[in-house]
Amino acid sequence: MQQALDILKKYWQHNTFRTPQEAVINTVLSGKDAFALMPTGGGKSVCFQVPALMQPGICVVISPLIALMRDQVQNLEKKGIKAISLAGSLSVDELSNLLDNCLHGNYKFVYLSPERLQAEWVAVRIKQLPVSLVAVDEAHCVSQWGHDFRPAYLKIADFKKMLPDVPFLALTASATQKVQQDIITHLGLKDPAVFKKSFYRENIAYMVFETEDKLYRIRQILTKHPEPSIIYVRNRRACHDMASQLTAMGYTATYYHGGLKEYEKEANMQLWLKDRAQIMVATNAFGMGIDKPNVKTVIHIQLPENIESYYQEAGRAGRNGKKAYAVLLVNKSDVQNARNQFINVLPDKDFLKKVYNKINAYLKIAYGEGTGKTYAFDFNEFCTRYGFNPVKTYNTLLFLDRQGVLTLTREFYQKVKMQFIISGREVLRYISLNPSDEPALLVLMRSYPGLFDMETAVNTVMIAKKAGIAEGALLGLLQKLQKKEIISLQLSGTDSSLIFNEVREDVHTLSRVSKYLLRQNENKVNHLEAVIRYAFDESHCKSRIILEYFDEQTDTDCGICSYCITKKANVVPADVVANAILSTLRTAPLGSRQLQEQLGFTSKDTLFALQLLLENEKISITPNNEYIII
Repeated sequence: MQQALDILKKYWQHNTFRTPQEAVINTVLSGKDAFALMPTGGGKSVCFQVPALMQPGICVVISPLIALMRDQVQNLEKKGIKAISLAGSLSVDELSNLLDNCLHGNYKFVYLSPERLQAEWVAVRIKQLPVSLVAVDEAHCVSQWGHDFRPAYLKIADFKKMLPDVPFLALTASATQKVQQDIITHLGLKDPAVFKKSFYRENIAYMVFETEDKLYRIRQILTKHPEPSIIYVRNRRACHDMASQLTAMGYTATYYHGGLKEYEKEANMQLWLKDRAQIMVATNAFGMGIDKPNVKTVIHIQLPENIESYYQEAGRAGRNGKKAYAVLLVNKSDVQNARNQFINVLPDKDFLKKVYNKINAYLKIAYGEGTGKTYAFDFNEFCTRYGFNPVKTYNTLLFLDRQGVLTLTREFYQKVKMQFIISGREVLRYISLNPSDEPALLVLMRSYPGLFDMETAVNTVMIAKKAGIAEGALLGLLQKLQKKEIISLQLSGTDSSLIFNEVREDVHTLSRVSKYLLRQNENKVNHLEAVIRYAFDESHCKSRIILEYFDEQTDTDCGICSYCITKKANVVPADVVANAILSTLRTAPLGSRQLQEQLGFTSKDTLFALQLLLENEKISITPNNEYIII
């Protein structure tokens, strides 16, 4: 394995392999199929990139994540290794030219999506390449029981039959026992060598804290642990808000989400990677390919969609082997909020039928036509015209995309981007001098309060409707404001496009995919319920809950999670806490947070004792939320 170590050192600057990288590499070099379950941070890409560089020919990498493909291609090119991605909206001619380049351009890696292989001519052309290895990343997508099922993965088995002598390596960071078996079966792996790395992270303390004041608890955590941290939030707006709040408190914070320009993402990333910003506030768009060893805390302030995602995001802490913390902050309202976000916006069969039929009407696609054509698609206008809930409609289109019925670009809400470049006071002065522009400007400011802080994507159909003007008139106003240097403005021709991958056949198409819709919805409900159990179960070790979710059994508690710490702590009798509170309140009225800080009891013990004192009419609470002795 000296050659493999030399390659590892030359391109990745590591002197040794992690377990089980070396064993996986030896297996595929011997020509055998392999399945590797390597939790986040395990270095999956090395398992196919090193053996590909050790032998002649091309490694084909199948992945559903365009951003990850782009990231890996860029990283390989920076190392001087030729790689190419076949992702994106490419015409047949463009794709054919790229495949010609693969054949004659000395490329070592070709990245493509499983949907790309559904075109038989593409699979045939790839068969003509000198393929030495096929790596199937995110292999859990082949299982209908996984958290991210994509039917196109089921076609990979046909592609494997076209390359009978080429080893296939299936890789995933998270899969239950049932999903693991599906991967081996549905990909058609031949007697594969199976490598599993334990999900147990002995240095990560999984902490769940129930709190009404999440910002205060975040401040406590970051002050106690001033090392690099990640805070995961729900949406782009929350990224900016949280980063601003933390900066105002004196912390160094930056942010990352899918709406940033590439140079902004890179600049913010470098601030954090080079420790010029302690905290990265991010949506789940952040994390692919990130390996910062000294992350001390990863904090989630809302319930995640599933345990798989949470485990991967939490696992970005403590990669240097030192003790680290994965913190989930919750309160009772989070459960309903999560159900509203993840479950109540799932389409049912009737809604699927409505959206599919209206898309065909909207784009004027006749029955039996449409296949292979690309259509400009205004998502905002479509939802407004038919009165569809945008989130539910997006989930419907995403489902049709994953079923291979159509392909959509995800550029929603980007038709118009704008930002005020003068102060709010100056905007109000402009309105007083131009009263005819007042309705639209007031609607804009009320609908998008962040317009003064950041460039924001604006739904012009909605704004025009609320302001009672035509969309064209609104666009004219925005262009006028741009010329007067009141706003910065970006206009793009449309907000998305749809590519139909098959002809319009209403009954046939919908009956074929609706069974997957029912299973998808059932899976999503089950996945969220598992998260809720993890968050609110107070009788089991948090680490064991995660391990058991992934079918990894253990009889030993971790000893460092929030449950284990509470169990080991000396139980303070409620009357002791209550008496201490009464003694302290004789000096001055105090809030619950001040009492907790002064007395050193846990939040749970403090609040329980306060509730007892209130019920027994020993104390009362003032309008300022301070407690006083009666």
